[in-house]
Amino acid sequence: MAPTSGDHAPSPQPGVTIEQKVRWGDMDAMGHVNNTALFQYCESARVAYLESLGLDQSEANTAAGLGMVRAALNFRRQVRYPATLTVTANVTATSERSFTLSYIIGDAANGQTVADGESVCVWVDYRQGKALPLPEELVAAIAKVERGGK
Repeated sequence: MAPTSGDHAPSPQPGVTIEQKVRWGDMDAMGHVNNTALFQYCESARVAYLESLGLDQSEANTAAGLGMVRAALNFRRQVRYPATLTVTANVTATSERSFTLSYIIGDAANGQTVADGESVCVWVDYRQGKALPLPEELVAAIAKVERGGK
């Protein structure tokens, strides 16, 4: 998990990092980026991570695929437009049926952590509505990404 000191520490493993520009419309009536936008930034990092695994979520697969069962963020600092953020996603835990993606959202200008958190993803049988064991190919792809592609 990210440090709470406000410094943007590098992720413990390679994972995937994207750059995210804050849009004017991401702000709320209080003049800072709304919490829902930060969840969307994590979604973009999660999709980039899944693409790095070779998993195309846009392909229609009606039998089985990934589902998210939990998402949480800790809001450390306010962000205002204009800003550029970095969002790092990396797998920090796996089990038979799930994996945890941890996120660090940092301010690209000063390196401070603005939010950190995680989501838990499972492999789902869509017809039965229940979690299945993670496919071996998926577990192997995660291990490769977390080793920096080696």
